[in-house]
Amino acid sequence: MVRARPSSTQPLPLLRVLCNPDTQDCWADRSPLHEAAAQGRLLALKTLIAQGANVNLVTINRVSSLHEACLGGHVACAKALLENGAKVNAVTVHGATPLFSACCSGSAACVNLLLEFGAKAQLEVHLASPIHEAVKRGHRECMEILLANNVNIDQEVPQLGTPLYVACTHQRVDCVKKLLELGASVDHGHWLDTPLHAAAKQSSVEVIHLLIDYGANLKCRNAQGKSALDLAAPKSRVEQALLLWEGPPALSQLCRLCIRKCLGRACHQSIHKLHLPEPLQRFLLYQ
Repeated sequence: MVRARPSSTQPLPLLRVLCNPDTQDCWADRSPLHEAAAQGRLLALKTLIAQGANVNLVTINRVSSLHEACLGGHVACAKALLENGAKVNAVTVHGATPLFSACCSGSAACVNLLLEFGAKAQLEVHLASPIHEAVKRGHRECMEILLANNVNIDQEVPQLGTPLYVACTHQRVDCVKKLLELGASVDHGHWLDTPLHAAAKQSSVEVIHLLIDYGANLKCRNAQGKSALDLAAPKSRVEQALLLWEGPPALSQLCRLCIRKCLGRACHQSIHKLHLPEPLQRFLLYQ
């Protein structure tokens, strides 16, 4: 029996509309397996599989039941589908993989499960990027899992920029902190726009202080020839914060940045091997 599209009085779940545009135009061909996966009904899903339901059946937009399970954060349903042959790297017409869907929902359990079953953490730039989606939504744990699986921390995606740029644009302070701690390039953003430009546009004083503390260049100019200070509203807290940092950095700050640059991306791991006094280690680690 073909399922009718929901009426205007029965809106699609908000998370599905926002996270997965592929679900908006394909309700007529969603299978009972899609429904069970989306709603987290494990017994119904297992019964359908036992009755011979195709776990890789997709909608017109190539949305699979695994996409639905991950978008809902239903790890048990996702596991049942994967154990029965669901394609872990299936791609929708909009370039979304189940891993992207898991990052939409913020399900670290689904992210780990998918990676265990061979999901690709680092995708081609033309596909929807899981790490950018995780950062955009402030799902720091998902972001950290992906980075631990060798995702490029500075991958610049067209229309989005780097993960750090996305974190600054959406004011995800926890993600900004962790990305900087793990060695993200502080001036690499979206083409000529730096993360500092993004923070200035969003009037995010806390993020501005973080970026400058990690060595952001206040003199960088974007495609319009504007610095972050040029983007700040006159007499705003953002302008005051940027003006405060305009002078020469302290010698201690220069030393910290130099040491971190020499140690590279593994800085947060290598500093403990230097056998420095604990207060100095904490200073180098921004603790």
